Amino acid sequence: MADENAYSQNLTLDEIVFENRNKNYGAYDIRTQYPRLLTKSFIIGTSIFLLIALSPLIYLTIKNLAAEEQVEVKADLVDIIQEDKIIEQPKEEEPPPPPPPKEEEKIEIIQNVVPEPVKAPKIETPPPPISKQLETTTGVTAQEGVKAPAYTPPPPPPSTGTKASTAEVKPQVSDTQVYSEVEQTAEFPGGINAFRNKVSGNFDGSAMNGDEGTVKTEITFVVERDGSITDVKANGKNADFNSEAVRTIKSIKNKWTPAKINGQSVRYRFRLPLTMNFEG
Repeated sequence: MADENAYSQNLTLDEIVFENRNKNYGAYDIRTQYPRLLTKSFIIGTSIFLLIALSPLIYLTIKNLAAEEQVEVKADLVDIIQEDKIIEQPKEEEPPPPPPPKEEEKIEIIQNVVPEPVKAPKIETPPPPISKQLETTTGVTAQEGVKAPAYTPPPPPPSTGTKASTAEVKPQVSDTQVYSEVEQTAEFPGGINAFRNKVSGNFDGSAMNGDEGTVKTEITFVVERDGSITDVKANGKNADFNSEAVRTIKSIKNKWTPAKINGQSVRYRFRLPLTMNFEG
């Protein structure tokens, strides 16, 4: 009985399970070989993992061993001190000596003194003749020099063959400049009120909504030298009112009397304030 108990204690779990069974069946071999296969698989898997993980380190180690030994060159930094160049100051040139003073030419003077009457007159130098006095300057003391006539009459004015005109020459005015101030302003036929009536009659109120109330603008245009108008603009706050006002001004084809400066027609900028009331 004791032998049976000892025998049963030495049996493994697989032997107990497959006791009195066919142990040649594959399941028994698998269960008996399982611990050894598990250990073998763990060792192989661990080896493969370590090989993959350490492959970069192994590669770098082999590469460093195969690399040629680098020669280290020690280079000491040497400070190079550049001497400042000595810039020679240019020598100051001595100023040239001043030119000698120019001596003015002396004017020839002939003595012209009338001797005073005395009892025993000295022999005086007689006055020169009139012809000599006209050739140069006369004075109390004679002096040699350049002859200069005592009086030189001015040359006569050049003759043009026509009498000098004493009429005032009027300044020329520009044909292209637009003037704001003129001597005679531009005028519409019938006056400015006739022009306003034309504007009111030709203004199309349907362009407005009718509830704007009082609308104001200032219209500017250029009255050309031939009486036509150009460059029509309106600078009010209501865009629709401005557009209709510009259209209305352009539709009036009557010629204006151009503005004038010095009797000449010029281009003139005309300004016209325009106010209308629209009620719905």
